[in-house]
Amino acid sequence: MIITNFKTYQSATAENAINLASIHQDVAKETGADIRISVQAVDISRVCENVNIPVLAQHIDPVNFGSATGHILPEAVKAIGAEGTILNHSENRLEREVLKKSIERAKEVGLYVVVCAETPEEGASFLEFDPDYIAVEPPELIGGDISVSTSQPEIIENAAKLIGSEKLLVGAGVKNGEDVRICIKLGAKGVLLASGVTKAEDPKAVLMDLAGGLV
Repeated sequence: MIITNFKTYQSATAENAINLASIHQDVAKETGADIRISVQAVDISRVCENVNIPVLAQHIDPVNFGSATGHILPEAVKAIGAEGTILNHSENRLEREVLKKSIERAKEVGLYVVVCAETPEEGASFLEFDPDYIAVEPPELIGGDISVSTSQPEIIENAAKLIGSEKLLVGAGVKNGEDVRICIKLGAKGVLLASGVTKAEDPKAVLMDLAGGLV
């Protein structure tokens, strides 16, 4: 599994988000790879209307219909086409109780959940909340040029033991197919990445390479 987090990059916002999503869809069709994307809340609807690959929200809030101005309502995210959500990304960390309630609300409306963790141990501590996937991302490597798969492979091995391969995703510095191959070999189900694709001069070429690492 490959999940690309579009974040708020200009290259992955508004019309650019649709174009980049279409590239992901093309690569998924050509390779048969399980490729998913996570886009800004304001782009979910249009992206879902234009592509037929799984789309995730970058965040939802543990709120219900009613008075929650400025929050992201899980029911709304589901209604406009998203299938899942990322929670607790290093750029939007949540208090533990808030995370628990957010996971509960997501599951109530039928969204699957990818919870981000900074360490294997933290990721394992989230198992009690029963997220669908746990993405371990050492914060010091996020957005950098050094992949966790090459610089700290022991993190992946430890995470696989503590979390289990069926739930484990790996992020931070993942850039190419070799990074993906190493992550899978060491026990991960897939990868969560962002800038390696969103800032690439040729996103399709990068995605083709990444997809090759899943084989």
